[in-house]
Amino acid sequence: MVFNTGAALLDAIVLAVVSKEKDGTYGYKITQDVRSVLDVSESTLYPVLRRLQKDECLETYDQAYAGRNRRYYKITEKGMAQLNLYRVEWKTYSTKISKLFEGGIEL
Repeated sequence: MVFNTGAALLDAIVLAVVSKEKDGTYGYKITQDVRSVLDVSESTLYPVLRRLQKDECLETYDQAYAGRNRRYYKITEKGMAQLNLYRVEWKTYSTKISKLFEGGIEL
């Protein structure tokens, strides 16, 4: 993708991905889901996960899987509120950009 992805958009995308799983999801799956729509590296996403956890938008728990511990991320109530704000903002932003690209906004 030729457009840069800012921190707020990455946060919104990660929260949207995690919110799809009621019991949470693990880091590698989050990475794969995000990479299905954006070209980002794991080294970019793990700091996003840590920041969202620090901001209390995500909580974590560990669960054994194939003889190892796997860290799961689950969206919190605060995270859902933030995601809903991002959804509203995205709708407004994307509508304005689409109208501009399509010639519908007078400058």
